[in-house]
Amino acid sequence: MFDYSMLHWTTFFSAAVLLNLSPGPDIAFILGQTVRGGRRAGFAAMAGIWTGALVHVGFAAVGLTAILASSAAAFSIVKWVGAAYLIYLGLSALRSKGGAFINDKVESSPSGLKVMRQGVLVSLLNPKVAIFFLAFLPQFVVPGMGPTWAQLALHGSLIIGVAALIEPPLVLLGARLTDSLPSTPVVGKWLDRVLGTLLISLGIKLALQDR
Repeated sequence: MFDYSMLHWTTFFSAAVLLNLSPGPDIAFILGQTVRGGRRAGFAAMAGIWTGALVHVGFAAVGLTAILASSAAAFSIVKWVGAAYLIYLGLSALRSKGGAFINDKVESSPSGLKVMRQGVLVSLLNPKVAIFFLAFLPQFVVPGMGPTWAQLALHGSLIIGVAALIEPPLVLLGARLTDSLPSTPVVGKWLDRVLGTLLISLGIKLALQDR
């Protein structure tokens, strides 16, 4: 069981690394929260994204994602809810008064649990992620290597494992760069404006995407 060839693993992990390095709403959300709230917020956002991705892997393993892929109505509902949520987060950042960058007002930044919940929703409400797992993971299912659902779950979990090697250094680097910025309301406001604009842009892009 799971006795794959070296070529299989080389192909899979090469694809997993490239996929995790490609920019998208997940990376943007993680880095945006890191810049806005520091290392703690970045890791909380990362944990939320991973949790959402793990749920998608579970859905793909049991076949529920196929419903989303085959139903135009289901896809549209998830897409529009996801786009609305990203735009909501963006507008919230635009209305912020500077978050954690204002001296002596660190408590005004979102809690780690809140950021994590937001990360889960950002991942879960992106139908492209669900369909990606449904389209990508079956390519690495090998007859005779175990139950299909188990192979899908294994490879999906390993994609998240690769993310666990790639994303933490990005968070640490982003937090270090953030620490070097002057802690003033003006800097905080502009960083929130950039984050808000980015999230709104991603929400609009998701809304305009077809299946």
